[in-house]
Amino acid sequence: MKMFPIAAVALLALSGCATPFNARVSRFQQLPQAQGQTFVVKAMDPRLDGGIEFGQYAQLVSTKLSAQGYQPAGDPSRADLVVKIGYDVDKGREKVVTTPSFGGFGGYGFGGYGPYRGGFGYGGWGGGRFGYYGRSRFAWGFDDPFLFDNDVSSFTVYTSELALRIDRADTGKSVFEGTAKAQSRTDDLPYLVPRLVEAMFTGFPGNSGETVKITIAPEKK
Repeated sequence: MKMFPIAAVALLALSGCATPFNARVSRFQQLPQAQGQTFVVKAMDPRLDGGIEFGQYAQLVSTKLSAQGYQPAGDPSRADLVVKIGYDVDKGREKVVTTPSFGGFGGYGFGGYGPYRGGFGYGGWGGGRFGYYGRSRFAWGFDDPFLFDNDVSSFTVYTSELALRIDRADTGKSVFEGTAKAQSRTDDLPYLVPRLVEAMFTGFPGNSGETVKITIAPEKK
């Protein structure tokens, strides 16, 4: 009987915005110590430069860099660093959740249930697994409460990504390359990108060549 609260917790964990936001962040960097170097933020896709949506994300990145000791360039053509950002979310893929439910067995005789295997898991680099594995048993009775059916439901998982690259303006040499990836129940970029930016700058600039899991706490209601 204890598997039902566990299943309920698992389903609650699948509700998009009510749970912490988890991202995998990989960073490679040779950044010089921040000493007020100036920067300009551009889109990796030039078609996005000047757009209102991109402008909001660029401002988030600019604010994070300023907190690190860098300064937005008054004249973009004379910036010390060129910061490029890209972001995207895929079309999603279906995942299946199997949870136990009560079932009855009419009539007298032996009734029973075999091993139940269920749960959900995220593929690729992310992943956890919930599941209950029962032990085969038999029971005598009428409308035996120990019999179970499987309820199967599906949902869509989206993978989002933020890419950040910082180049020296004078030589074009890359001094920082980073990616932040996450899986979620939503493909809403205005929700996803700010959290990916937050994950990217948690512990910035990080250890070169290291991939870390960053958890962003859910917003208070």
